[in-house]
Amino acid sequence: MSFSRHRLREAAFQTLFALDASPEIDQYPIFQEVLALNPKEPVPEFAQQLVDGVLSHQDELDEKISASLAKGWTLARVARPNVIILRLAIYELEYDQSTPAPVVINEALQLAKTFSDDKSRRFVNGVLGNITNHQTSE
Repeated sequence: MSFSRHRLREAAFQTLFALDASPEIDQYPIFQEVLALNPKEPVPEFAQQLVDGVLSHQDELDEKISASLAKGWTLARVARPNVIILRLAIYELEYDQSTPAPVVINEALQLAKTFSDDKSRRFVNGVLGNITNHQTSE
């Protein structure tokens, strides 16, 4: 089956969200459910790469998010969907770089629109703006 990169990002988000709640669960059944994969159909490479990349760089991603929050805010205070959306976007911006930054940011905003609310979209946009502005000023 062929999926758009947007759909694969949604599947990666849903998988990471489930893993955040239960880190010991197997990823494949989650992917199978959210992508309606046939039995033994492989997980699309891009979706698996996003999940594996976020999981392997989670500490660094969380540090970047924390450094970009407003004074007095901590990562623990940020809604879990927003943290996961930010981890995905920052992973793509920092470690993948196959997608232009404006596209990555737009995709993150679409995920926030789908899985959160308008206030969260603005929050995600602000944090990603801080991160990308900081990168360009270095």
